[in-house]
Amino acid sequence: MKLDETSIRYDGWRIVVVCFLLATFGWGLGFYGQSVYVAELHRLHGWPASLVSSGTTFFYLFGAALVAFVAEAIKAFGPRNCLIAGTFAMAAAAISIGQVTEPWQLYLANAVLAFGWAGTSLSIINNTLGLWFDKKRGMAISLALNGASFGGIVGVPLLVAAIGYFGFSGAMIASAVVMIALMVPVILIFVGQPPVHAYTSAVAAADAPSPTQIRARALRDIAFLSVSIAFALVLFAQVGFIVHLISFLDSVVGREKAAIAVAVLTAMAVVGRVLFSFVIDRLHQRLASSLSFISQAGALLVLINVHNDIAVIAACAVFGFSVGNLITLPSLIVQREFDPRSFGVLVSLITAINQITYAFGPGVIGLLRDMSGSYALPFYGCIGVELTAAVLIMVRGRAKNL
Repeated sequence: MKLDETSIRYDGWRIVVVCFLLATFGWGLGFYGQSVYVAELHRLHGWPASLVSSGTTFFYLFGAALVAFVAEAIKAFGPRNCLIAGTFAMAAAAISIGQVTEPWQLYLANAVLAFGWAGTSLSIINNTLGLWFDKKRGMAISLALNGASFGGIVGVPLLVAAIGYFGFSGAMIASAVVMIALMVPVILIFVGQPPVHAYTSAVAAADAPSPTQIRARALRDIAFLSVSIAFALVLFAQVGFIVHLISFLDSVVGREKAAIAVAVLTAMAVVGRVLFSFVIDRLHQRLASSLSFISQAGALLVLINVHNDIAVIAACAVFGFSVGNLITLPSLIVQREFDPRSFGVLVSLITAINQITYAFGPGVIGLLRDMSGSYALPFYGCIGVELTAAVLIMVRGRAKNL
């Protein structure tokens, strides 16, 4: 029987809703929540920012290792069991972070959080939706990942408000209870046996180079290296900045307005991604990337030097406008410039390089902050990194059949 993925009655669209909700909690507690954890643990225990943010670096590195095995886990245990396992792991991690009283416990909690992240973030969402969608896979994934932005828009202000009402430990327990109470029934009800797609991928052509050959050629290719290194540098600066944003703004505009600034940043990420989607195919994508990097550098310059409430929120909006696009632009450049048969391997390679690199962003920024006594030095460093990437992304070697 032929599956009509365009029909609103198609079961796959229910899976999109499930993944949207999963992404809301995954990014709210796993990604954007790190900004809250750094600020709260520093305030509660007086630990240096470098110590707390190094736990975040450990979370990203360990998580990068785990996401590599998500596809195998889904094949072995099925999507429903993996989604439920990810939900419980994220909930357990939230409770654990709220109970931390010693530095070693922070690393243990972040290890649990890495399992939760692997079971609620990009890799498991892509793999799960890939079981239900072929022709409409891009749209399905795009719609589901709006939950990631929703997790920042709604999750961070709610988490900050809950901390003010329940305390840090109580707020984290409440978040875990809400996640389990909502996600487990939804997954059990809507996520069943995926359909069987009868199609042959063009990437599996007999004459296609092996993944090992593609990776080896890519790492010697100037065009590929300029893309991967540029985006790795920018995401290093971007992730480090976002994790420390509430800690930085706390002393500038106060905790409540800091939470609003994070929400505005995340909302603008959605706006930027949607507006770009209408024109990005007609643009010079490397130039668009370069201009995005420069706009973030300009926003950081304003944040460092202008401490007016309106200026701070406006700068966060400008910075956020490019945040969503920096996740999608590398794959668009790869799709346009390289052999279609190499697309999956090259995008996976860029993702791995990016995650390993940006894992050190929070720790390095925290260390520079402790050494200098303020966030000015590390944020100026981020500006330098962004501008370097803006130049590097424009370097394109000769076209090669990667």
